[in-house]
Amino acid sequence: MTHGATALPYVGRFAPSPTGPLHAGSLLAAVASWLDAAHSSGEWLLRIEDIDSARSRDQWRESFRADLARFGLRPSREPCLQSQRLAFYEQAIERLRAKHLLFRCACTRRELAAEGEPCCLRDCRRRELDPRESALRIDLSALPTIIVQDRSLGPIAFDPRLHRDVVIRRRDGIISYQLAVVVDDALQGVTDVVRGADLLPSTAWQIALQHALELPAVRYLHLPVLTEKDGSKLSKSRHAAPVSEAAVIPALLQALGCLRQDLPTPETTQPDELLRRAALTWDPTRFAGLAEMAIED
Repeated sequence: MTHGATALPYVGRFAPSPTGPLHAGSLLAAVASWLDAAHSSGEWLLRIEDIDSARSRDQWRESFRADLARFGLRPSREPCLQSQRLAFYEQAIERLRAKHLLFRCACTRRELAAEGEPCCLRDCRRRELDPRESALRIDLSALPTIIVQDRSLGPIAFDPRLHRDVVIRRRDGIISYQLAVVVDDALQGVTDVVRGADLLPSTAWQIALQHALELPAVRYLHLPVLTEKDGSKLSKSRHAAPVSEAAVIPALLQALGCLRQDLPTPETTQPDELLRRAALTWDPTRFAGLAEMAIED
């Protein structure tokens, strides 16, 4: 079946995790999601995905809004924190439990990695397992195949033969990213998700969870992930430096160039004006089909 999105007023979002400062790759995602919303005369939300308390840091959580504002990227509503929404995630888990879809799994990450398998490897769903030593998964095998057309990369398919189950609560008790993001998007009325193609593997799971929880579908636009010219990741290069240290206009122009967008003319020194002009000519088809792109100097 094809999972379509409804024709609601556009609501987009940028949802960084506070595990480090904003860098060129995260700024690209913020700019693209803002432009997509502005071009559609929609809302643009900021959600801080700080549910992983072991990796989240207060300094990054508090700096995101100020850093984005320097670049003219201001959310339409007050930013929200995942760490303040735990009750909603628990409600979603209870809804899934009422459908008899949940089971505990004792397979370790090492075992799964060794087999190249994200799904349960053993007979965990037929055993009684200690919650302190097992993750909570949802059995998705009864769902139909679901296909979503990504606005850049084409069809994304959830196949129950391949995506049989997904973790919704880790063995350390933390709610999984997959569940939290689906619940949050529905609560905030998000209609469009614009994010890096590095998150593409998660999309099939999230499509399935939307279906299982009977939540509205969303439209997806996956952006090319920035790399160095040799194809290596940015994580250990000079381009991974915090954008808070960057000159604002050059950094915005670099992001627009990487997205193959027209550079606004005449030149301006005001980020708000630059973004306003860029939104008028925003065209995602210019990077359609690209999962990676070398960063431009």
